[in-house]
Amino acid sequence: MKRYFITGLLIWVPLGITIWVLSALLGAMDQTLLLLPAQWRPHHLLGVHIPGLGVILTGVVIVLTGLFAGNLIGQRLVRFWESLLQRIPVVKSIYGSVKQVSDTLLSGSGLAFKKVLLVHYPHPQAWSLAFQTNIPGEVRDQFDVEHVAVFIPTTPSPVNGFYFYVRRDETIELDMSVDAALKAIVSMGVVAPTMKPAVSNYPGD
Repeated sequence: MKRYFITGLLIWVPLGITIWVLSALLGAMDQTLLLLPAQWRPHHLLGVHIPGLGVILTGVVIVLTGLFAGNLIGQRLVRFWESLLQRIPVVKSIYGSVKQVSDTLLSGSGLAFKKVLLVHYPHPQAWSLAFQTNIPGEVRDQFDVEHVAVFIPTTPSPVNGFYFYVRRDETIELDMSVDAALKAIVSMGVVAPTMKPAVSNYPGD
């Protein structure tokens, strides 16, 4: 009986969480329907509420925003809007930080996470998965030996973590994709592909 119960949980838990997340996303996107005049909303026109119609409107709004921001007038308005937000004391700190992160993660330059590494954390006898990021030139110049910037995500929420500078020769570069590493972190190692180190910079390996 216990085995059947666990088997059932393994089926329903991920399915239930997936449905819950999708429901929350659809509900949030449906809020964009409030941008329409009351007489134009699907509930008023059709007489029934159809979940998910807000996804279409959200996609249209995002595409139109991108088209508008891509021309000369739109670019000027965006720069004016951003300069206005940068003058508001509290807003400028929040908006500036979020914009820098989103520009890095969503840009096509591929500079968000460069490589997957193993680094010593939280003590010299332990290893943790880390992502190599960008190190500012001012910081790089302060070191006598080569250092790399790494982001060490927490488990099971990889959006939080720690940002460190470590010696390159004390890291191990892995032949593992960022997606595979994220899956291993989120699943707490349950979903962990077998990968061999591509390059070992650690002395003694």
